[in-house]
Amino acid sequence: MWALLVLIGAATVSAHLQDLAFNGQKVFRVIPQNDEQVEIISSLASSIQVDFWQPDSVTLVRPKMQVDFRVEADKCFEVEELLKESGLEYRVLIDNLQAALDAQFDSQARTTTHSYEKYNNWETIAAWIADTAEKNPDLVSQSVIGETYEGRPMYLLKVGKSGPNKKAIFIDCGFHAREWISPAFCQWFVKEAVETYGKDTVMTTLLNSLDFYVLPVVNIDGYVYTWTNNRMWRKTRSKNANSYCIGTDPNRNFNAGWCTLGASKNPCDATYCGSAPESEKETKALADFIRGHLSTIKAYLTFHSYSQMLLFPYSYTYKLPSNYKELNSIAHVAASKLASLYHTKYTYGPGAATIYPAAGGSDDWAFDEGIKYCFTFELRDTGRYGFVLPESQIKPTCEETLLAVKYIANYVLEHLY
Repeated sequence: MWALLVLIGAATVSAHLQDLAFNGQKVFRVIPQNDEQVEIISSLASSIQVDFWQPDSVTLVRPKMQVDFRVEADKCFEVEELLKESGLEYRVLIDNLQAALDAQFDSQARTTTHSYEKYNNWETIAAWIADTAEKNPDLVSQSVIGETYEGRPMYLLKVGKSGPNKKAIFIDCGFHAREWISPAFCQWFVKEAVETYGKDTVMTTLLNSLDFYVLPVVNIDGYVYTWTNNRMWRKTRSKNANSYCIGTDPNRNFNAGWCTLGASKNPCDATYCGSAPESEKETKALADFIRGHLSTIKAYLTFHSYSQMLLFPYSYTYKLPSNYKELNSIAHVAASKLASLYHTKYTYGPGAATIYPAAGGSDDWAFDEGIKYCFTFELRDTGRYGFVLPESQIKPTCEETLLAVKYIANYVLEHLY
């Protein structure tokens, strides 16, 4: 127990130390009106280190697009002056990132153990995975599909009643390390499955008829790093040859238009595509598992944040998928189911046209592998908190998202192929 308290204390201290680095940092939103203003943002990004929150990279900035970016404390004044001078309309979304980081831990469930209504670190999630499988043997089993660059096991939960010839839906969370609301949803989904089986008719039917493979955190190393060193970290933690810059964007690392649109060949960039498709142990493990279960996996759902969007292929091309009409109508109904609870508005459509082009994504790859129903959720919010969504929003976010997921799963069950 004492060792545990020491560990918790150490974790709190390291979290506190790393967070002090964000004191005075601001997150700005600008909406460039024309190419000239886009150019101003590009030159700003080349002269000052800017962390793009939305879109992921300066190369994706277009006129009339909302652009959110984080600026170091000592550069904020300079940036504001430049924006004023150039006539770019802007607003400050987050005035002090440190204060927003402190405020995100606003859950009433301040327990040191696992809670579905707070953000859990990796050790807590790993213990929860083992515990959930152990306590619900008739519904949940646990396996390891690979290990991360730093040697952590990648746990996968299989959720469903055992039965012959069952088809499956694959769900993953935590591709990008700083998108903490994403792993929170995977945990919530498993909780709902276990707690409402036998009570909720839709969930009971789904679990009797389908298996759900749930990968609670894809990019575990990166997620750990956001808890210990840098809350704003996005990529994996692998070393890159001939570069001091660490990590690859795992969601640009799949063999789907790899490293073309919206991905970077520079290891220092947030959207670095890696040295080759599936160069990352994490993406390779995920892809190998799906390839090995292609005959049974009928849908692929992946969870990111933020922007409140429900996307489907393609992101690496503006070409529409062959079943565009069907995917669009599923997304339309799913978004309306989601909005029915708290009136949260989701935009939906093919990735490239709806948000921005991005090659090498897992959803496009899964779709090209023959999985007909592939969707990417960009969870709450639309920028008020961005990547530092308060814990008090975990429950409503997960509740509304679950409605959309249950609708999609039920649709897939009724349209098996």
